[in-house]
Formats: sequence, structure tokens, C-alpha cells
Amino acid sequence: MAKQELTCDDILKELRAKQYCPVYYLMGEESYYIDLIADYITDNVLSETEKEFNLTVVYGADVDVATIINAAKRYPMMSEHQVVVVKEAQAVRNMEELSYYLQKPLLSTILVICHKHGTLDRRKKLAAEVEKTGVLFESKKIKDAQLPGFIASYMKRKGVDMEPKATSMLADFVGSDLSRLTGELEKLIITLPAGQKRVTPEQIEKNIGISKDYNNFELRSALVEKDILKANKIIKYFEENPKTNPIQMTLSLLFSFYSNLMLTYYAPDKSEQGIANMLGLRTPWQARDYMVAMRKYSGVKTMQIVGEIRYADAKSKGVQNSSMTDGDILRELVFKILH
Repeated sequence: MAKQELTCDDILKELRAKQYCPVYYLMGEESYYIDLIADYITDNVLSETEKEFNLTVVYGADVDVATIINAAKRYPMMSEHQVVVVKEAQAVRNMEELSYYLQKPLLSTILVICHKHGTLDRRKKLAAEVEKTGVLFESKKIKDAQLPGFIASYMKRKGVDMEPKATSMLADFVGSDLSRLTGELEKLIITLPAGQKRVTPEQIEKNIGISKDYNNFELRSALVEKDILKANKIIKYFEENPKTNPIQMTLSLLFSFYSNLMLTYYAPDKSEQGIANMLGLRTPWQARDYMVAMRKYSGVKTMQIVGEIRYADAKSKGVQNSSMTDGDILRELVFKILH
């Protein structure tokens, strides 16, 4: 039976129920979900003693398809299953030939193929054979707008609450590299004082190294509220601390916010929930900044701002700019946004 568009959670749910498939082809741009599924299979299908004889982990650069098929055709020793994991499978040449094995796979083998930074051509035979006998999973990059929701649900599973401002600070600072993001979240959990189950902006400042008052989240808030003094204080801080506040990150986040703001003018339902749905935000509170900004900026002004951010980005890369520092470029941009 074909298992199309299964989510990572769907796959993990089946694995926890010990419903195993002969092949898991895990592919895509987001390494985090590929590793999550492969690690679960590696850690949980076999007991520690069974792993000695029945767990094989190989790397794509070191093997060919024939080696993978030979490993998959072995019978398990003193165990119901054997697990064969192929890491960095994008380096395997002629992977298409695996389709011959999949026409009659060994049901006692669980073959896990980790194909990162790319995908299989779904029109070819291999993709069809994987879908017939097992799981073809594409791990897609998540959008910046979905990061606060990802953080909130990750922490909820760990029994920890996170203040919305702390969530936004972390999402803005780390971006959509989920492996790095979850690493920072684990660091926060470990450093929580005994008995405390809520992460505050102060803890982000202390443990991740982002200032709770001078960061991209606060700059965006100052621009939304048209608070000229606060916006300029933050830019001065950025200028003095360029390593923790690179201009490219600031411009990217501002571009994302004002591009989304452009879309909100076309939202048929301009309630918090309506805007959250239109922008793909996981929680309605994330829509509040957009609702405030719509009252402060017209659609025409927003369009001009998006153009100014593009222009500032070009300047920061040296285009039509001989002498302006990053601080000058940001100061000029903020002036144009606020006036």
C-alpha cells in the first residue's frame, strides 16, 4: 500500500507501535527529520545485544548499490530483524538499481536510506518501488513563519513552556536550521533552574547570548510601533556588536516581515486567526504584530519599504556603495521606514 505524504510524526507513531516497513527512503533539504527517523530506528528496533550482529551502518561515499543490496539480503542472527542504515546516500552512484531488490525485499530487513540535500526523481522506477513496499519521505525546510510554532511544540513535548518573546528572539537569532535550533533548545532545558518550567527572555539572554532588549525581534517591534528612539538605540547597539547582529540577518528578517505584511492587506479575513491562516503561522498571537503594523503603514508605504530593504541589501554587498558602514545603511533604512 502506498504511503504518500506521511509526516515525520506519522512515521514515528508507526515505529513506536512496532509497525516496520522493509525500506525507509528519507530524503530532502531538512536534515533534522531525516536524522530523527533514522536515529529512532537505529536506537529502538534492536536490543543492545541484537545490535552487535544485526545493525549495519554504511556511508554513501564508501559503498555501491551492490554492497547495500548484499547487506539487505542477509538474514538476522538471533533476532527478528536486522537494520541496515545508509548515511549520506546522495553519494551512492546508480541508486536506481536498488529498485530490483525492492521488487522482492527481505521482510526481516529494515533498510534505511538517508538521502540529504536533494530528492529522488519521483517519476522514476525507484520512487515507485519504494512507495509500493515501504516509506518514501520528503523532509522539507520549514518556513521562518513556522519556527515559533515548531519551538513551542518541541518545548511542550519536553514539558517546558516558553514565553512568546523568548520564542521569537530564538527563532530570529537561529533561523531555520532545525538541528542547531533543537541543540539550543536542549541547552535551555538543561540550564533551567530547578523546579522552573518556563523559559523567559532573560534566560535566552543569559544562555544563548542574545540581548533581551537589543535584538531583531525588538527592532521589529520598535518599527511596528513607530518608536523612533528605541529603533535608533537598537541600531547603535548592533553597530557596536556586529558579530552577534550581522546586517544580513537583520535585513532578511525585516524583508520577511514586510513581505508578509504586504500579503495581509489581501487577507479575506483580517482577524488574528485569519491572518495566521493566510501566512501559515502556527499560533494566532504571531499575527498581532501584523495587525498593529497594518494600522501604522499603508499598503503603498509597505511596498516602498520592501523596495528600500532590497536596496539596503544591495548596498550592504557593496553595490553603489563606496563608503557607508553597515550601521549607516541600517540607520538610513530605518529612517526611510519610519518617515
